[in-house]
Amino acid sequence: MAEAGDREAVDRFAFDVRWKYAAGGLDFDHPGFVHTVLVDMRARPAASDRPDRIFEPTVEVAAQAGLVGRRRVLDSAPIYDAVATQDTITLIRSAIRGLLRAADHVLRAQLRAVISSGDAYTDMGKPVIDWTDAAEREALVDSRAKDGHALLAVLDGRKLSGEVDQAARLLATVLGQDLDQGEDGVFRIARKVARDRIISTVDPQARHGRKTAARSFDGYKGHIAEVPGREIITAAKVTAGNVGDAEPAADLLADILAPEQAEVYGDAAYGTGPMPARLEQAGVEAMVKTQPAGASGGRFSKDVFTIDLEAGQVSCPNQVTTEIRRHGDGGGVAAFGAACASCPLREQCTTARNGREIKIGPHEEHLARGRANSTDPGWPARYRATRPKVERKISHLMRRRHGGRRARVRGVTKIDAGFSLLAAAVNLARLAVLGIVSTPSGAWATAAP
Repeated sequence: MAEAGDREAVDRFAFDVRWKYAAGGLDFDHPGFVHTVLVDMRARPAASDRPDRIFEPTVEVAAQAGLVGRRRVLDSAPIYDAVATQDTITLIRSAIRGLLRAADHVLRAQLRAVISSGDAYTDMGKPVIDWTDAAEREALVDSRAKDGHALLAVLDGRKLSGEVDQAARLLATVLGQDLDQGEDGVFRIARKVARDRIISTVDPQARHGRKTAARSFDGYKGHIAEVPGREIITAAKVTAGNVGDAEPAADLLADILAPEQAEVYGDAAYGTGPMPARLEQAGVEAMVKTQPAGASGGRFSKDVFTIDLEAGQVSCPNQVTTEIRRHGDGGGVAAFGAACASCPLREQCTTARNGREIKIGPHEEHLARGRANSTDPGWPARYRATRPKVERKISHLMRRRHGGRRARVRGVTKIDAGFSLLAAAVNLARLAVLGIVSTPSGAWATAAP
């Protein structure tokens, strides 16, 4: 896919005089270049000490022109991976094939000697079995899993080269994430999904992610921080698809996490965990939605309980008070236990046999303050006037002609460098719209109001 896009760019350069003009006013009959030049151009920043060196000057120019204040809006979007998601059998066979390929001819012979399934592991297709037969499927999984464990046993205790060690680790991870071994010694697919499950041996850093409860994807996430109103991207970062939106927020906001007046806007994905606490400690006003407390079946939510963190107590709607049992991480739990048995409000509160429990998070104080702040009458208007603008910027990055929606390469490092380059291009287009000009002193200014 990346190669197709590069070839198209070379064709346009060869036959469209506007591309030659943009490249420095080259002659119309300039011979052009081969498409692999573009591959090398993308690879060089990704492998350098400054992969953002093209993006950073666009932010610096915008700052000189007075377009970068201390307000930021955060958002993310899926970046679909450039490979196919693999099922368990394909993952195991691919990982074994990768290990055999990485080994030298001596080690490869030793590894092949312990393969008992009869599989040559030379092709990418699935073995031919009756896939409707559960016994055949189970035997296939078990035999390939035992091949994998036998290979790892050969390598156990050996000093391995970097490539072989990496391939062995990948095989061990694939075997461990999807399989359980029963008491009968048979390996079967586990009835669970590993938290950080590898979905492809071709791109081991890609992950299964969710943008919403109903919308899933495979690949990565592109995160940005934007100056609202001016629509300048100040930071861009790529993570695996299963990384929460709030995790890279500190990196995106590094330029404003200082004891000066600043504002940060974000949806509910940024209103959980340590982010509100981090913003408050940095003196930044957090215009971030905090997820409301919920309860199944329409019963009492956590919000109707009075939580006194200073006293270490929680009071329920029936005016029963209990102590908070603290955990090592600063959180805890308040259990009402026997008091619920005779409570007249029990049906409205809990169906748990041991009574209602209220969990206290390590950042409960900041989350409670965020919920309280969002009830201010002016808060929704400020949020709606600022936060939705970042979605337009995300759409600029991800629209089809930019190709941002699908990764062109593999791995976080390369995709992150490409995303930074894309953000630089979008910033340059925005600076042009704002009428950026060079002043006589060599600085930058904007002609736009």
